[in-house]
Amino acid sequence: MYTLAVCAEMVFRDLPIEERARRIHEAGFQVEIWDWTRHDLNVLAQTPAEFSSMTGYIRGTLTDRDGAAELLRTAEESIKAAEHLGCPRLNLHGTGLDGEGLPVVPVTGEATGEMWITAHRTLTRLAELGESAGVTFTLENLNTAVDHPGVPFARADDTYALVAAVDRPGLRMNLDLYHAQIGEGNLIELVRRAHGAGLIGEIQVADVPGRREPGTGEINYPAVARALTDLGYDGTIALEAWPSGDSHTAMERFRAAFTL
Repeated sequence: MYTLAVCAEMVFRDLPIEERARRIHEAGFQVEIWDWTRHDLNVLAQTPAEFSSMTGYIRGTLTDRDGAAELLRTAEESIKAAEHLGCPRLNLHGTGLDGEGLPVVPVTGEATGEMWITAHRTLTRLAELGESAGVTFTLENLNTAVDHPGVPFARADDTYALVAAVDRPGLRMNLDLYHAQIGEGNLIELVRRAHGAGLIGEIQVADVPGRREPGTGEINYPAVARALTDLGYDGTIALEAWPSGDSHTAMERFRAAFTL
């Protein structure tokens, strides 16, 4: 059976991050965080929370040589931070995101062949780093229509292609179904294809529109849950959503959607 986690950056936002982690843990979920450099890792490590994922780089991009070098350098720092929290997964995007979710190095139009080659080489090196450290890097798909315009390698098809091409256990997909619904749809077939290829490292969820908890929008998450159960998926499913009301209710709606 899969494990459920909740992103602490998006719930209980009036509380310090360590108190958010405690409350998520007390509710029976694992905890995810974003940019670890904004938090006191020593304080977080003293909570009873089990951390499932965090951002795996500080700066950098997959599209050019200098950006790739910076991504690899800061990924090594992120590995040390993950070891401090006992966190098994480090999340990646095609480029760094600013405070508004916009790409630090945007790409206009389709990524070029040279960008794909650079991304493949960089992700291969990241997979090697992850395997040496005992952590898994996950490449997340994003949507460019609503939240992250200009991000390279944003579609689930892109992340699938890159992870499949690298073909190493240190790199997997962070399959975000909220972003995939906006960008591509056909979620159950997408899950089946990625799971069948053994490429899923984690699944993230929120409803569309609004990026709220399951049950507030158009995605039939109980049907997705049944499909994942039928497939035998035993990884992590994480709520990465803004609560439509209070955080406790949002987490319980998430739990209900994925409890068969």
